[in-house]
Amino acid sequence: MNASTIVQKLWNYCNVLRDDGMSYGDYVEQLTYLLFLKMADERSRPPYKQASLIPEPYAWPQLLKRDGDDLFDHYRHTLEKLGAGKGTLALIFNKAQNKFQDPAKLRRLVVDLIDAENWSAMGADVKGDAYEGLLEKNAQDTKSGAGQYFTPRALIAAMVDCIAPKPGEAICDPACGTGGFLFFAHNYVAQHNPNLTRDQKKHLKENALRGWELVQSTARLAAMNLMLHGIGSDKSVPIVVADALAADPGERFEVVLANPPFGKKSSTMITGAEGKVSTEKDIIERDDFWATTSNKQLNFVQHIKTLLKQHGRAAVVVPDNVLFEGGAGETIRKKLLHECEVHTLLRLPTGLFYAQGVKANVIFFERKPASETPWTKKLWIYDLRTNKHFTLKTSPMKREDLDEFGACYNPANRHERKATWSAEYPDGRWRAEE
Repeated sequence: MNASTIVQKLWNYCNVLRDDGMSYGDYVEQLTYLLFLKMADERSRPPYKQASLIPEPYAWPQLLKRDGDDLFDHYRHTLEKLGAGKGTLALIFNKAQNKFQDPAKLRRLVVDLIDAENWSAMGADVKGDAYEGLLEKNAQDTKSGAGQYFTPRALIAAMVDCIAPKPGEAICDPACGTGGFLFFAHNYVAQHNPNLTRDQKKHLKENALRGWELVQSTARLAAMNLMLHGIGSDKSVPIVVADALAADPGERFEVVLANPPFGKKSSTMITGAEGKVSTEKDIIERDDFWATTSNKQLNFVQHIKTLLKQHGRAAVVVPDNVLFEGGAGETIRKKLLHECEVHTLLRLPTGLFYAQGVKANVIFFERKPASETPWTKKLWIYDLRTNKHFTLKTSPMKREDLDEFGACYNPANRHERKATWSAEYPDGRWRAEE
């Protein structure tokens, strides 16, 4: 069974449930709960014989032997009970609710679709790609708003290829959405280093990755996505549900890859004693930040600089011109250019993201030791915007659309680069600014 067959099978069934009023997002969430229970059961049997996290009264066989209202009640109790757990159970089941309206449809999903497959025996690529396929379909459903947590996979792949993570490095995404950057980085290290030692493999699976996600329901999908890709285990998944900007976590990383949420200001609604509603801007004040602002992207740029070890590398999606605004934007730009080497800018066309008309760039930089003079001497710019347009459904960006950028970037030795743009060749997309 390959990934696209499984996606098609699971997706066709979603269309049946839509008549019951279940959204794509609800469906993917219910699938996540059931897959976790099924895989925990598979792992408790030969050849694995692992101790299951799921208490026996709530394990998969209990669902299989029930029907009708009995199945409905039991499923609801199972979600409630597991949601009160700790660790990975809390990550997957916290605030979980049964969104099915019809017990017969729940029974069909349990018996015909999920129980029919042996998920643990499938390769991580197959089940991981199948789940990714569902997340992508969910993101394309513009009404749900799920697209804001989904970065186009072609762009993620190109960013990871340029950053080229290595065995033993710690890799972080402080706004991880459904986990795309993390598992692409994991796969890159595994595929480019076929002879990893046992310790290196263990580090890659259990310790190399760390993601933060603010929204519980999205963190749930990220955790499942990583587990299906063979990262972490049902006992520990490297996702933290928290506001990454609230504080310096103290951890430092060799690599940071991120597409932080867009949106100018974040604010909190406050209802006063007499019912008056006011909004208070969420201004982040941190000792490690260069400037105090309520602009989320500027705060993420400052946060990412904090997260990097000396000589650590970052690739970050930012809105067009965010660093060229006055005030805090100007302060942060000057500090970033001084304390880091900001060496590459990829200008992205519109039509890539699920928010309409968003213009964005990817900045690549390295954190450097203290210096009296700015570290940034030369910025290489690749223009993928001029005469390029993509749409999400009819002409989505493919990985090969970024092949030329990857070759120009030259991850093997980025200090040896040749411009393709000049006065004689104005169609070239690659040039340096000093």
